[in-house]
Amino acid sequence: MPNTHPCKLVVIIAEEALEGPLAKDVMALGAHGYTVSDVRGCGSHGMRSGVWDADSSIRMEILCDADTSLAITRHVEDAYFRNYAMVTYVADVGVLRPEKFVR
Repeated sequence: MPNTHPCKLVVIIAEEALEGPLAKDVMALGAHGYTVSDVRGCGSHGMRSGVWDADSSIRMEILCDADTSLAITRHVEDAYFRNYAMVTYVADVGVLRPEKFVR
């Protein structure tokens, strides 16, 4: 689309207990905001049905510039991957109103 502007979409799927710490981290690392939703699924750590709190997962989405994306993914990998069931990925997207998401 010609009226979109390049941006990074960082997606973190993690244990629900990490929502607070992750929110603080991504904002401190330069994100302008984030969106969180409750999710469930199955993967290498088994079924995560969300039936009870310890079994709940979240999906955090952050739209940001490339530098912020790199800072977030490096931090998440260093601080959380060893001890928590989580997945993180980055996609190139086009956004409207880029001033809301990038420096």
